[in-house]
Amino acid sequence: MTKFSDLKLSPKVLKAVEEAGYETPTPIQEGAIPPALEGRDVLGIAQTGTGKTASFTLPMITLLARGRARARMPRSLVLCPTRELAAQVAENFDTYAKHVKLTKALLIGGVSFKEQDQLIDRGVDVLIATPGRLLDHFERGKLLLTGVQIMVVDEADRMLDMGFIPDIERIFGLVPFTRQTLFFSATMAPEIERITNTFLSNPARIEVARQATASATIEQKLVMFKPSRRDRAASEKTAFLRALIDGEGDACTNAIIFCNRKTDVDIVAKSLQKHGYNAQPIHGDLEQSRRMEVLQGFRDGTIKFLCASDVAARGLDIPNVSHVINYDVPGHAEDYIHRIGRTGRAGRKGKTLMICEPRDEKNLDAVERLIEGKIDRIDPPGQASKSDAPREEKPREDKPRDEAPREAKPKGRKPAAKAEPKPEARPDPAPQPETPQAPAASEPRQSGSSRGSASKRSGGRDKGVVGMGDHLPGFIAKSFEERLD
Repeated sequence: MTKFSDLKLSPKVLKAVEEAGYETPTPIQEGAIPPALEGRDVLGIAQTGTGKTASFTLPMITLLARGRARARMPRSLVLCPTRELAAQVAENFDTYAKHVKLTKALLIGGVSFKEQDQLIDRGVDVLIATPGRLLDHFERGKLLLTGVQIMVVDEADRMLDMGFIPDIERIFGLVPFTRQTLFFSATMAPEIERITNTFLSNPARIEVARQATASATIEQKLVMFKPSRRDRAASEKTAFLRALIDGEGDACTNAIIFCNRKTDVDIVAKSLQKHGYNAQPIHGDLEQSRRMEVLQGFRDGTIKFLCASDVAARGLDIPNVSHVINYDVPGHAEDYIHRIGRTGRAGRKGKTLMICEPRDEKNLDAVERLIEGKIDRIDPPGQASKSDAPREEKPREDKPRDEAPREAKPKGRKPAAKAEPKPEARPDPAPQPETPQAPAASEPRQSGSSRGSASKRSGGRDKGVVGMGDHLPGFIAKSFEERLD
């Protein structure tokens, strides 16, 4: 079995590695370190969590131990896609270079230019930066890249997703042609392969696993979720998430919960906090100081649940993450690999859970095609069915309502049947002498024809007129006939 002592690293670097508790290199480290020490370009392809950061930090420290940096001219450059990953790389340099006198500077957003300019003016051996902030310093005339001997591009596929490829190509044009290039990525998209063919010279290709595979130490599970109604989907899904967490019990010591959108990150974090869970959000809209504070709290264990967007999916080395929960199925299948790679790191076991709604099945198919296998389905947690209880009671309440009108219908029919003979049982003998007057007055005006035409229009309402009695005076009948006409 190969040990770090067999990789021709400097004694001071080996001492730092031993103090960090490592003896055996990972496959990517074993394959990348020897050609890097020889000065060759390296193209490393490995899934996240396999130790790619040490694959370039250890040989860089060994190579840079000889020499001295000049003002505004760094000797090496490490490009990272996110602030968090850049800060993590800086921590790795602090760990492995503590016995070597090397200076470093971290150029990331959210920090004042003045402090960063002061570090660059003194001269740094290692410059760790995000592409945007690096170009900002260069355009302000505070930085020269003509002294770069070693250039590292970390998490290149993430650079592609974030739209940094034009910036990367520009930076490649600013550094010397004779530089050594170390290029690391978890996946190899066609655009990334084009860049490697353009800017790398006869690289040593180290591919320790099939592209876009998850670590074998990660247990992957999938649970289907279907909301009862669209307007209740958000509240029911957060309740479903809490039920999943409770179902894991003590096995869930901490967890990263990934959401596709920043707004959902805040919603999920607030929902968990409301129900007594120790959770905090982290996404790109937070200030850098707050993001670092939350990450440190999660590492220390003072924060148990980290609700994150994909800003935390790439490259963050938090070794003891027991669970990763995908609150949403990622829109890009490659993001699934990086998300679940936050657990099961350095040979440890981990577990992932993913919630899939019917609308996410297309994205789920893309994920399963990428990993070339189906994710194990599990039954929804029993606690999630509590939210359905109020909906089951509604039909029971409706039954007595349906029976009540049935009992009321016959009651309404009986008085209607008794009321029909009432107008016929009113014989009035007194007004009989007046009966010829009413028709006599109406005959010259053809009251019969007008009544007949009125009865046709009204659908037989003539009976109602007769029912009023033939004893009415003639002038009342005349006005009534005119109204009908």
